[in-house]
Amino acid sequence: MSWYAYCIGEKQAFPELARHRKPIPMESLLGVSGNQVFVYPASELAVIVSEHNPEEALNQKSGVDHARVIADCFQHSTVLPFRFGTVFHDDESLRKSIRSNQRQFLGHIDKLRGKSEMHLKILVGDCSGHGAGKRPQGDGANREYFTNLRENATRQRERQTRARAVSFQMHRLFMPLDEEVSCRLTENCKMTLDIAHLIDRKSVERYLNKFSTTCASMREYQMQLSGPWPPYHFVHRLTCGAHSHAQQPSAVAMPVIHIPEPASMVV
Repeated sequence: MSWYAYCIGEKQAFPELARHRKPIPMESLLGVSGNQVFVYPASELAVIVSEHNPEEALNQKSGVDHARVIADCFQHSTVLPFRFGTVFHDDESLRKSIRSNQRQFLGHIDKLRGKSEMHLKILVGDCSGHGAGKRPQGDGANREYFTNLRENATRQRERQTRARAVSFQMHRLFMPLDEEVSCRLTENCKMTLDIAHLIDRKSVERYLNKFSTTCASMREYQMQLSGPWPPYHFVHRLTCGAHSHAQQPSAVAMPVIHIPEPASMVV
């Protein structure tokens, strides 16, 4: 039997496993393809899985179901999310993979226990004021070509400087335990900063209050906040490079298929 894997949790968070050595169904929780979700005991860990037919194709709804199951488990356990589409071909491959990586998984759970991820998106106007810039033309031998190269490089440096300044400002305001920041340029020459903040789960309300006051005082930026999430980005940081095969338990920042976020605050 093949198992579709969602995440790894703490065995102690599922008291029913103390009396069983076989997978236990999670009441009223269905996963990918509408299949029953099970808690699979694996030494000191619990693996959240559902039966899987390898011939069934995964789609957009599968991605939503994947994230929903992880979010449900996150309500009562620290979790290490699996990459979307991770499948174990049988019981032996599941047990072997968990057993061979148990020490690392337990260490990751210990580091992330009691923590949540908040996802902040910030739309920043293009600091250069010159638009997207010209695409260099020519064979590389004329003056215009090199002038355009220099102008584009200057605009890129200005954007990077602006992005770093905004990121630093957000760090100073929110004081997260850890953070992951990425920046991209939109078609209308504005920057979008994606910032993941790792915070203590007990401080979510305080974080939300800080977000509200920040939006009120920084109206030059359009901000969007979602969370609390399982710490996807920070699980990825801990496990990056540890597992290279698709059928192994590799945790990542976000599932490959786009997954709609829960209710977000948009200002």
